[in-house]
Amino acid sequence: MSDSQALSLVEQKQVEFYGDELTAVKAEDGQIYVSVRHMCDALGLNIQAQSRRIQRQEVLADGFMVAKMATIKGERPAAWLRTDMIPLWLTGISVKSVKEEIQPKLKRFQKEAAKVLWEAFQEGRLTADPTFDELLAADSDAVQAYQIATAVVKLARQQILMEARLAGRIDDHERRLEQIEAALGDPGRFVTPSQAMQVSQAIKAVALEIGKKTGRNEHGAVYGQLYRRFEVTSYKQLPEERFQEVMDWLTDWYKRQTGADSLPF
Repeated sequence: MSDSQALSLVEQKQVEFYGDELTAVKAEDGQIYVSVRHMCDALGLNIQAQSRRIQRQEVLADGFMVAKMATIKGERPAAWLRTDMIPLWLTGISVKSVKEEIQPKLKRFQKEAAKVLWEAFQEGRLTADPTFDELLAADSDAVQAYQIATAVVKLARQQILMEARLAGRIDDHERRLEQIEAALGDPGRFVTPSQAMQVSQAIKAVALEIGKKTGRNEHGAVYGQLYRRFEVTSYKQLPEERFQEVMDWLTDWYKRQTGADSLPF
């Protein structure tokens, strides 16, 4: 896999998938890859065993690569698998071979993870909401506004890509498209990507400490409390003005769990 290992990563995103945070990247070949470690952590799988299994299978190995991941402590080497290979990899894992409480999650990952990770880069969707499609069936002003805005963005995307093909300037038009989508989404209202990463790291630290006492994966529970307390559906939608309030709350929670003054985030 020397060719895949030589690829450079051009974009990295954190994708929330039913309470689990996965890291996905876009490589210079235009393909989307997911962190094998984050997938294994979410499903309670052994990263070393699964990496060896992927590399032993010729088809899976074709979509496997090792490249550096951006973390708060700098760039670290990480194993990545192309998203179109995820169903093939996961369907090779017997549902009965994982813990009973993990089995529904494994089925969900087998069916939906590849699609959600791909959409994170194609449509800017960074979270999987199991009830969102049902909510869109409602006849409300908010739903109508969402449908109109979505239609406008899709129309603009099609027009820009058509112009780009005609003019032969794909890169320039992609930048224009990002500017349009950013303006429509008004990202300045929310925490910055750097702040979102700090919140994510703090949540993980709290969840790990609680998990040491309960013996369970507590990430979903901590995310849930954050969402209820601050009335958001994703930590990336936290108002920027409340960032410090969120960090103070998570810091206090971590210190109550550990009794330590120093923080890992």
